[in-house]
Amino acid sequence: MTRRTVTASALLAAALLAGGGGLARAAGAATVRLPAPTGPYPVGVTTLYLVDRARRDPWEPEIPVREVMATVFYPARTVRGYPLAPQLPRETAELFAAIAPATHPGLPQSGVDWAATMTHAHIGAPARPAPHPVLLYSPGGGDPRGLGTLVAEELASHGCVVVTVDHPGDACAVEFPGAMTGRDTVRPTVFRGDPRTDPATFRTMIATRIADLRFVLDQLEPLASGRNPDAAQRPLPEHLGRALDLGRVGVYGHSAGGTTAAEALYEDRRIAAAVNLEGYLNHPAEEPGQEGELFPVARYGVDRPLLLLDTDGFGAQDKDMRRSWSAALAHPGGHIGRGRLRDAAHWVFTDYAAVAPQLQTAGLMTAEARTALVGAVDPACSVPTVRGLVRGFFARRLPPR
Repeated sequence: MTRRTVTASALLAAALLAGGGGLARAAGAATVRLPAPTGPYPVGVTTLYLVDRARRDPWEPEIPVREVMATVFYPARTVRGYPLAPQLPRETAELFAAIAPATHPGLPQSGVDWAATMTHAHIGAPARPAPHPVLLYSPGGGDPRGLGTLVAEELASHGCVVVTVDHPGDACAVEFPGAMTGRDTVRPTVFRGDPRTDPATFRTMIATRIADLRFVLDQLEPLASGRNPDAAQRPLPEHLGRALDLGRVGVYGHSAGGTTAAEALYEDRRIAAAVNLEGYLNHPAEEPGQEGELFPVARYGVDRPLLLLDTDGFGAQDKDMRRSWSAALAHPGGHIGRGRLRDAAHWVFTDYAAVAPQLQTAGLMTAEARTALVGAVDPACSVPTVRGLVRGFFARRLPPR
């Protein structure tokens, strides 16, 4: 997939700014803005607190169950009178502000009010009472689910229900309805480095993420039947269950989430299609000089559609990714396709695609740091391209029944 030609870049950039894509300053701190979704439906949003009592937490021995937090974006019947949701809850944003610059050294250590960024989704708005495809999203390793807002809102505005999933202990910060044994209300990541450098940690991370996604999909079944799966029994938006068509389920994810999405497609036949946004399809090598074991989806292929999207700034350069993706693409049947974004880097598939250029313009991020994070590509090109590729793929693979 080559970079789309943008013949009216200035007009596209102006449209992004008009839709809320420009940076503002208040009380000495910058506030980044997210571009508005483009679809015909207003977007509602709610959160789910889900508890799997059949699993213990793999990262913290003191936590006796596996908890998952999820955000549900959906086409709304009306949004009048319902407030906008923040991209990150305040306590999550505070921890994110402390952790993110360590993960991405080019991000500013101060000067940004991360809690002030608002989405275009309205909290608790009644859902459109018609069946819509259901898409699950798994973020990159260490990233909070809120960094997947740009694509999730776009998909919801075009008629999908999107469930973005945090993987506690993995994500940099996860905020729960309350504290419990073994954790506070906000749980930080246990990672102190790149999990890819530790084969055992990487295996646990991906296996846990796949189990998390499958558990969330389990919990959507009672929701579609009119019951409330939220472990705290918090009220749900009107008609939310009626908006779910669990006969049309897809999964997409970025980086470790892309690995998760691809392997979940292989393992769970409820999933009809998946998009891997620059995630490895092999484990890291156990010893220097060895090749890491391929995941089954790359070793054996898959009989349902899988789209692999990478960038010329990362995926095209990484030997492990090239090898594992080539193995997957070599299987006959035409079920696995691929695309590539030009002038782009690894986090262009996240909200950083819109955020990093704003920080650079405000003097809070260098050009070199922005390029390392998302590439030099103009957000007026990258944001609609990523949105369009993911939306177009699922529109073709999960058509109305």
